[in-house]
Amino acid sequence: MNNETIHFFLKGLTTVKRASTKYGPAPHKPVLLLTFLEMVDEGIITENTVTLSADLVGLFQENWRILVDTPHQADFTQPFFYLQNDNIKGTHFWFLIPKPAKSIHGHIKSINTLIEHLEYGNFDEQLFKLMQEKGCNQLFRRAILEKYFPQMIDSYMMKKKFGNDYLKDWENFILKKSSDPTKTIRISKEEEVFVRQAFFKKYIPQIYKDTCCISGMRIIPVHGYSMIDACHIVPFSVGQNDHVSNGIALCPNLHRAFDRGLISIGEDYKVLVSSLISENSQHPYSLEVLKDKKVLLPENLMYFPDRENLKWHRLNIFKG
Repeated sequence: MNNETIHFFLKGLTTVKRASTKYGPAPHKPVLLLTFLEMVDEGIITENTVTLSADLVGLFQENWRILVDTPHQADFTQPFFYLQNDNIKGTHFWFLIPKPAKSIHGHIKSINTLIEHLEYGNFDEQLFKLMQEKGCNQLFRRAILEKYFPQMIDSYMMKKKFGNDYLKDWENFILKKSSDPTKTIRISKEEEVFVRQAFFKKYIPQIYKDTCCISGMRIIPVHGYSMIDACHIVPFSVGQNDHVSNGIALCPNLHRAFDRGLISIGEDYKVLVSSLISENSQHPYSLEVLKDKKVLLPENLMYFPDRENLKWHRLNIFKG
């Protein structure tokens, strides 16, 4: 692609509109642009269809933590929506594509509501091709840093090289290796929960080797998605607890049975079955055949289901 096209988009990326605030110009759009470029460079975004993911939201928060030293709120949904208003000589370069029968006519502040409405976002095709070229990608990132965060360039480069990983912090938190990462960053509660629960859903099946801890069912489809659910023992709505010790891996039917109190797990890690059900107990897939079966446990004792959480489930959910 010729230099004229490169400079055309370079100008657009370094002249985005930024709201005036009492803390100075809003840094949200430049942080999001750097996040997009980094994800393309790292091969996380490979197609010109950007869906909402924990990687996207988490990396935005990581870059925010590195670059922004003002009291602005790290709101991801704001630039994700308003960037589509920016243009270069009348040419828009970021677009939001709604799901069928849905619309996105205004800023949707709730990330969960945005997911319900958004099919994907995408870039101008020429811009996306440039973002995929290593040299252009690095040129764009350097220009954005020089324009919007000139005092933070060295810090940004160093932390990216040696690791300042917001997502890694959440991984350690879920695995009970560190404290809550939000203590070092102002992040909306909903975005925090979105990232936390994505990691919970990711790591629980991994810890149980994609195996239902009660039935022993293990299926790993060729497309890479686990058929095993990450199940909270104490519901998140009750305890706000996403630590691995508040999770077990269950196949979908047993996940539903556990959530509805038809089964539970005893102090000895054996399966309890409610007496308040009617079923064909001779059927090979009945709940009754699971009674007193010892559940499969993680190899690492640190990841065992917490006995206090299991006790809470027996007292509050289980219909014994």
